Amino acid sequence: MKNIFNKLTLIGALALSLASCKKDENRIEYLGGTNPTISANKTGSIPLSYLTKDDEAVTFSWTNPEYQFTTGISSQDVNYILEIDTAGTNFTSPNVKKVSISKDLSTTFTQSQFNDILLNQLVLVPGTTYNVEVRVTSSLVNSNAKLTSNALSFAATPYAIPPKVTPPGTAPDYLDGQLFMVGSATPGGWNNPVPVPSQQFTRVSATLYELTLPLVGGGSYLFLPLNGNWGFKFGCLGSNNTNNPDGDDFKASGGDFAAPAAPGTYKITVDFQRGKFSVVKQ
Repeated sequence: MKNIFNKLTLIGALALSLASCKKDENRIEYLGGTNPTISANKTGSIPLSYLTKDDEAVTFSWTNPEYQFTTGISSQDVNYILEIDTAGTNFTSPNVKKVSISKDLSTTFTQSQFNDILLNQLVLVPGTTYNVEVRVTSSLVNSNAKLTSNALSFAATPYAIPPKVTPPGTAPDYLDGQLFMVGSATPGGWNNPVPVPSQQFTRVSATLYELTLPLVGGGSYLFLPLNGNWGFKFGCLGSNNTNNPDGDDFKASGGDFAAPAAPGTYKITVDFQRGKFSVVKQ
């Protein structure tokens, strides 16, 4: 009886060992990949002009990283991120533009699209020539196995475009524009006209206004181009108080803005060129 038990034990151990070996043989392991190489159909500079804004600016292409596994080349979907930034930042500037591209090995920008990236994402000054760099990173699911390409360098001069939101004042130069802030988040409340100069913005340029003042936490507010006049206003894109309190997009005749929850002194910057505003605690 004892011998039979020992034999059964041995058979069971052998079966577990064989199953373990089979399991190891079936395990899929990542073996690596090749960093993609990016290229473009333009060299030196990228042409940008309002007159040809619908024409192609540049096409970027890159090689397949050919991710390798023990089962062969990966059949998984590969995700690509095209990064565009000013030269010398190593793609770490706060304004770096990242374009997500699924599976494709190339992408094309019109002059209008690329110009919009330079003006509204990288926040570059129109009419000034800059050096910009472009690269692509590849990855598998959940951003695993990331590989980075070489970087391409180009000169590009963004052109001025009409502001996304028409600024206060008289077109075409808007030199007489003014901007005021009203609402429960401000010291003056919803009383209109608002106290000046404490709730009047400083006009930095035809499309840029700044104001620093104490805000009531959790209150609401609007921007007014005419003090004492409710006939026109600037507010958030959605319904009242649905904006990001730290800054967001805005539009003419929009809903009430929501102020930050914490009371304090804040600097409010309103950029009509980009159609964005920011609220930064001082």
